[in-house]
Parts: sequence; C-alpha cells; structure tokens
Amino acid sequence: MRSKNFVSFLTVQGFFIGFVFSILKAGSAEDVLVYTLLITGFFYLFSHFIISFFIRHTPVRQEFFPKQRHESDLDYFANEISKREKVIESAHEFLEALEKKYSTKRVN
Repeated sequence: MRSKNFVSFLTVQGFFIGFVFSILKAGSAEDVLVYTLLITGFFYLFSHFIISFFIRHTPVRQEFFPKQRHESDLDYFANEISKREKVIESAHEFLEALEKKYSTKRVN
C-alpha cells in the first residue's frame, strides 16, 4: 500500500471513530466538532509516525522481474486454454448432433 493511501485510510478511520466517540460523549455541537477534529488529527499524526518508522527500519530492495519468463508462461497458458476450448467445442458439437439425431427420431 502506498504511504499516501495509508495516511488517507487511517485519517478517514480516525474521522469516523472520532465522530462516533463524540456523539457518545459530547454534550453540545461544539464538543462534537472538537472531539471529532482532535481524534481525526491524532490518527493523521499517528499514520505519519507509523510510515516514518516503517521507512526508516525497512531496507530498500530492488527486485528483478523476469518479464521474458512470465510472457512465455502466459503464452503457454493461452495456448493450453485454446486447445481445451477446441476440445470442449468439438464435444459440444457432438452432443448437439446426437441430440438433433435422437430428437428427430422421437418426432417421427
């Protein structure tokens, strides 16, 4: 998950948690607004703290993506699917021919 998305996710969570808490505890509309803003702000700052801790203590790795191998695997799978579709199609045509043959005998 990108750090920007993580901040947004925790901030929205903080807003809803703060809103529910403020509805349960607040006595006036100003208290609802203050509690909601304080708890949302706490979650916002907490998410930045978590991200900075994660970035500082996680080594940066660059991984190699074997594009050629994946493309050859995907080509193989696509060919296998095409073969199986042909087998299924021929079986379907055979069953339709049998059904047509036996349904015309019943009519006569």
